[in-house]
This record gives sequence, C-alpha cells and structure tokens, in this order.
Amino acid sequence: RDVPLMPSLADKLNKVYTSAPVLPYDKNSRIVIMSDCHRGQGNGADNFLPNSPIFQGALEYYYKNGFTYIELGDGDELWENRCIHTIIRTYSHIFRLMNRFYQDNRLYMIYGNHDIVKKRKNFSASNCTNYSCDVTEPEDYFYKDLKITEGIILENKDTLQRILLIHGHQGSLLNDELWPLGRFLVRYVWKPLETIGFRAPTGSGRSVKLVEKIEKKLCSYSRETNRIVIAGHTHRPVFPNPGSCPYFNDGSCVHPYSITCLEIENDQIALVRWSFSTTEDRLLFISREVLNGPENLSDFILD
Repeated sequence: RDVPLMPSLADKLNKVYTSAPVLPYDKNSRIVIMSDCHRGQGNGADNFLPNSPIFQGALEYYYKNGFTYIELGDGDELWENRCIHTIIRTYSHIFRLMNRFYQDNRLYMIYGNHDIVKKRKNFSASNCTNYSCDVTEPEDYFYKDLKITEGIILENKDTLQRILLIHGHQGSLLNDELWPLGRFLVRYVWKPLETIGFRAPTGSGRSVKLVEKIEKKLCSYSRETNRIVIAGHTHRPVFPNPGSCPYFNDGSCVHPYSITCLEIENDQIALVRWSFSTTEDRLLFISREVLNGPENLSDFILD
C-alpha cells in the first residue's frame, strides 16, 4: 500500500524534473546506471575499498561494450572526507577509466547527499588536479568541466517515453534540508566509530524500516505522476514487475563483495550484479549476473 505523499517531496521532485537536462536515447543505446560508490581515501572507513576491483572490472566491460555510464549520486564520500583530491589519488586508475568515458561523451553524473558539494561552482578548485600528484605533466580532469546536476531525464527518441533519474535523498530532513548537520554527524561521530568496526547508518547499518519508508514515498510519487523513476540512496535494489509501481533502484557499489546496477539496452531494462567468482581451476574472476529482467520499458507505463 502506498503511504501518503509528502508535499515537500513532490514539490522537490517536480522541480528537479522541470530543470533536469534531457538525455535522448534509442533502441541502439546502451546505458549503465550505478550509484552509491562512496569512494573514499583507502582507509578503514572506506566502504568502497573492498569492491574497487569489482567496480573497475565492471567499468572496463561497459567501456569496451559501448555503454554510457551514469552515476546517480554519492559517487565520492565527501561527508567523511573534506577534499576530493585525496580520493582521486587513491583511485587514480578508476578515475582515468572514468575520464575515458568523459572523453567519449559517455559520462553523466548526479549529485547525492554525500557529494552534494559537487553542485557548487567552485567544487573543481583543488590543490591537486592530477590523478597522481607525482606526475610532471598535467592530466585531463573531467570534474573541471562536467556539469553535475540533481537529476537527469532519459527520453526515448522514438516514443518520447521519459525516465527520471535522481539520487533519492530529496525530502529527507537530515539528508536534504539539514545536510550540513548530517555531514557533521557522519564526519565527526560515525567515521571514527566506523574506523573501529561499527556500521554507519548510511550503509548496511541503515534501518530497514527507514529504507522501506523512502521506497514507499518514491513509489507513491512515481505512481501518482505516472513517471518511471530510477534512484539510488537506499543501497537496496528494486526491480518492479511490469504494471506495478514504476520505481527502480540500482542498489549500490558497497554491498558485501558485490555491486549492483541497472542496464538499459534495446529499450529494455535489467538489474545486474557483479561479484567475485571462481572457475573449476579455482581461478578468481569478476562475474556478471542478471538478477531481474530484461523487461521492456514500455511495459512500465501505467494506464
């Protein structure tokens, strides 16, 4: 059952929908949607670190197969960490790969609550604009020119069907309206506790009831506006059945030893998981597994 929709959430998402850039696509387009990487500094509080090889392997696959990469917020952990340049140095190999997407016009980003500072005009100003500070020649740095927005609209060139992409934190008091307070608590309370082994409430330690509450609100908005909505934020994948509430969630890149994402190809959508697997000869490799779908996107428009 849908919960009553908070007017503030509807107002915020309608505003995002009105101002979001439109990205056209067709049946030949290949799009992968990920979120909540929470790339950190490689320390004990870096939830991305265990899955970084999986993420790199998945991203290499998507680059070689002509996919456009869309990141739905919280790509970099900028609540726990003050500066982006340390994160860039820690994952220089991944940022170089992401820059290849950017150079091919195949990279788009949305900011979430944990990287909301990316909406600031002076965000790219950094003491270190190279992927590695010991290089002698300047490198490309896509954050300098990439326009990072609160939402993106995917529009089918043929049918004009639209999909709203957001992070999903909108309407939350601590993650949206009072995000500086949320950042303070994460940076100075939860980060030290996480370093010694506690689970932060922004990740796997988040309340299941809170996740369900967020999902019901987004589902209500999706149903009432008859718009397909794809979000992140909750870290829990959602793939509805055709004819039901058209709300999807790509999950996150910080699941235990796996990452999930959504693929759009041939006007169809699928939920995919990447993880470590082994061969019969006990060789370790990174595997791709389709969890749900593919389903026709046209089947998710309600009558």
